[in-house]
Amino acid sequence: MTLVRKLPARYAPIVMPFVLSILMTAVVSVISTLRSLGPTPAFLATWPGAWGLSWLVAFPTLLLVLPLVRRIVACVVAAPSGR
Repeated sequence: MTLVRKLPARYAPIVMPFVLSILMTAVVSVISTLRSLGPTPAFLATWPGAWGLSWLVAFPTLLLVLPLVRRIVACVVAAPSGR
């Protein structure tokens, strides 16, 4: 059995938006590209470029807006009760 080395916890603030941006842009770009082109050979040729471009925008955007989102969520959601 091979053990995978994990990154130190200090990288979590970068890794979380990195993974989130990959998954979300994949889903959204698949949907929008399929909606535009349909399930055609053109879809398979177009989608990777659409995904890459959307990820290049989404990842830095997430890094910038995540602190604001956390503050908004803290205003809307009650803190844990500590039980």
